[in-house]
Amino acid sequence: MIMNKPLSLLAVITGLCIAFLHHPLGAQTAMDADSNQAIFSEQDLAIARSLRAQGLEGNGGFDVVEELTTLIGPRLAGSPADAQAVEWAKAYLEKEGFDRVWLEPATFPTWHRNMEKATIVSPVEREMVTLALGFSPATPEGGVRAEVVMLDDYEALEAVDASQVEGKIIFVRNRMERARDGAGYGPAVRARSLGARIAAEKGAVAYVIRSIGTSTNRFAHTGSQRFDVGVRSLPAVAISNPDADQLERVMGLGEPVAMHIEVDAEFVESYTSHNVIAEITGAKYPDQVVAIGAHLDSWDVGTGALDDGAGIGIVTEAGRLIKSLDQRPDRSIHIIFFAAEEIGLWGGRAWAEKNKDNFHAIQVGAESDFGAGPIYEIRAKVSDEAKPVIRAIAEELAPLGIEFGGWGAWGGPDFRPAGAYGMAAIDLRQDGANYFDYHHTENDTLDKINPENMVQNASAYAVLAWLSAQSPVGFGSGPDLIGSN
Repeated sequence: MIMNKPLSLLAVITGLCIAFLHHPLGAQTAMDADSNQAIFSEQDLAIARSLRAQGLEGNGGFDVVEELTTLIGPRLAGSPADAQAVEWAKAYLEKEGFDRVWLEPATFPTWHRNMEKATIVSPVEREMVTLALGFSPATPEGGVRAEVVMLDDYEALEAVDASQVEGKIIFVRNRMERARDGAGYGPAVRARSLGARIAAEKGAVAYVIRSIGTSTNRFAHTGSQRFDVGVRSLPAVAISNPDADQLERVMGLGEPVAMHIEVDAEFVESYTSHNVIAEITGAKYPDQVVAIGAHLDSWDVGTGALDDGAGIGIVTEAGRLIKSLDQRPDRSIHIIFFAAEEIGLWGGRAWAEKNKDNFHAIQVGAESDFGAGPIYEIRAKVSDEAKPVIRAIAEELAPLGIEFGGWGAWGGPDFRPAGAYGMAAIDLRQDGANYFDYHHTENDTLDKINPENMVQNASAYAVLAWLSAQSPVGFGSGPDLIGSN
């Protein structure tokens, strides 16, 4: 990815002067020696700095995630707890006094786990810590027992001849690499999301993976698989990383290895949950929207504190900070709690579909869905005209330890479907070096959150949302941004 060189002050001013002639906010912007004041008014900058300071004195929304995980706990999409979470979220946002709070439906297939078991039965006997993967079908009653074939990764699974795995249990041992930006997740997760389909096509009877996570603790990491009606799938489980190490050692003994896999899970009829949306109504351009979000659902293990209760708290606190101002933003700000992210971005898809003819009015989307690590970088996908504005926002985030990272963003998982319509996007990138130690496990609990990091996150989102709403130019949402970096 090519990084744009920093713009000179002259280039910033020249470009913005041209842009402002064509924008209703241009006449209100002070042009002076300070580069940020060449873009934002002194008043808007003063408010942004006040939000930053007030945010650092708050709790970052920790009270929100504490209440959510205590009262509701795990919130699998389509479960009774999902409905409770939606009811709780609507009531909470109404109590906080946002200008409007409403629900938007999202309909999706659902899945429910009852139990799972994975055991090495020869040449030694070892029971593994395991979790069924989302949308795994049940095994026949009593489970399946078969010889194990070990493969290195998803590519090896694609390449293996069907004759080598037919009637057997496939074990894919690929390891996820730890990285601050989570870069190891993408290459590893294909084994989880797509592997069982390939294994089924090749005639295997069950599918086992090393957990897609970086922990050395004996917790299995669940997660969703791609689900398509009419496409054959296999019983599929993840085993904890220490147990995967044990299975590899047993495979290394040079004797045939057999496992017994048992899964009791069921598909449930389609279910309609809801995105929960709160609005701070814009004073000048109420139909133009800055959208910040997180997802309300979680997996059915742990309490969904990091994924994504922390994000719910962060964006709620950002909204509360802005709502407490005497002045309303120029554009409206929406705080979106998305439904059913974990099982296929269904809330994000529904939101994108609802707004597909209106993305010219969506200023930008930014989601907090990477735990509660400190934000270290801002990246953006915006029009060239808006790039000086992003640099100015980055300057206001710098005191929080956040650097400008360049051009290229997706806005977060739930805003990804909106990319097809050219929505502008901003990423506030968190340090996720330890995030995948807890991701989709029973160990995703409130004690894993550092409240000080939430304070920094919420302050950053408040500054970002405010200045995005006050920008003298649109961020360029529209077909021109499709596929751009």
